[in-house]
Amino acid sequence: MKRWFADGVFRSVIRNAGYLGSGKLAGALLGLISLACAGHALTPAVFGILMIVHTYATGAGALVKFQTWQFIVRYGAPALLRGDTGFTRDTIRFAFGLDIASGLVGMVLAMVALPFLAERMGIQGENLVLAFAYCTLVPTMSAATAVGVLRLLDRFDLIGGQQVVTPIMRAIGAVIAYFAHLGFPGFVITWYVADLAGDLCLWFLAARELKRRDMFDAFRPGLFATARRLPKAWSFVWTTNIAHSIYSAWGPLSNLVVATVLGPVAAGLYKIASTLMDSTSKPADLLSRGFYPEIMRLDPASKQPWRLGLRVSALSACIGIGLVLLVIVGGQPVIGFIFGKKYLQAFDLLQIMTWSLVVSTAAFPLESLLYMVDRQRTALAAQTASAVIYLGLLYVLTHMLGLIGAGIAFLIGTILTGVFMLIPTLSSYRNRARYRQHPHADPVDL
Repeated sequence: MKRWFADGVFRSVIRNAGYLGSGKLAGALLGLISLACAGHALTPAVFGILMIVHTYATGAGALVKFQTWQFIVRYGAPALLRGDTGFTRDTIRFAFGLDIASGLVGMVLAMVALPFLAERMGIQGENLVLAFAYCTLVPTMSAATAVGVLRLLDRFDLIGGQQVVTPIMRAIGAVIAYFAHLGFPGFVITWYVADLAGDLCLWFLAARELKRRDMFDAFRPGLFATARRLPKAWSFVWTTNIAHSIYSAWGPLSNLVVATVLGPVAAGLYKIASTLMDSTSKPADLLSRGFYPEIMRLDPASKQPWRLGLRVSALSACIGIGLVLLVIVGGQPVIGFIFGKKYLQAFDLLQIMTWSLVVSTAAFPLESLLYMVDRQRTALAAQTASAVIYLGLLYVLTHMLGLIGAGIAFLIGTILTGVFMLIPTLSSYRNRARYRQHPHADPVDL
């Protein structure tokens, strides 16, 4: 471990994760406060509908979202290193234009599909109107240019601070809605305002950083004309979009499948378990966000990035094991204290899902390593295969075993994703000498 921390890049990954962790920890605690207020104020059925409304918009945003932040870092970081600010501006302009277009498309599609899905999800009457209004958040939810700019400029400290904006707003609003007895509409408005405030804050910080570096004109959106100046831009964004849309939609789609098969009450229980899972998996997620920008600055033909990936994976796996033990020991008391005894069924589900933490935390560097050697299409194939198998298992096992079946399907799906990513990563490492040393060169998907 002493040798690991002698590596400056490894220290940078840990430092950036620390910046993000400071905000995420506070955000997770505040998020539990808002969920607790909603859980105690609403019946389990109405609480489940609140979660469905939120996850529906989140899922719509995830399905149309392009990973523009990855594109900015993938092409903008090496351009900045060689002093080509014009190229960097083009990457941001293209990403911004793509975010605007995809966000508007996602919002329209979500609104068009909602009437056909609402009844099966338990959304009726005035709740349907609120669900329609919530879909207007899809453009800001799906935009990733601002966070890409801050990661490109190594301002992880600003991202860490911004991450508490939405949880603070949501916690304050939830407390007000609880004590003022505002009911379901009050909590929907709280969730809406908090999400919007957090997104707008992120864009403000990104614009301010670009202005400080005399690059504010990069926030002039471009699309087709700009893409012609960028090598393989469309290929990269479409491949990563599909891969990460599949990954990001796992949670929302899982909740919708559970709601469709088992109803709103089960959906609420599943949301509680998945929220606690999300909170406990934050350390690996933070390491991932710090790992990706650093890995793109390294030579894939050398052993350095692969060694870095192994070290970060080992560290993350150890964290994952500790988190599993923590959840098993303290999960039930936490659920009972925060949400109430009527939601204790969620713990049986959580005990199964939590074992996936060991796999997911250890495997997260694999995708970045595949992107580093321009094998994003391989990552897409791995994500697609595991997602298809997972959704099939989720539907079948939920019908057969109820919520327990949903947990088993989640665990199997996570393991399959790790295995499908590991095989091509090992192949890439053995053949690393063939890869180009400059990340901005035209990618060749091997």
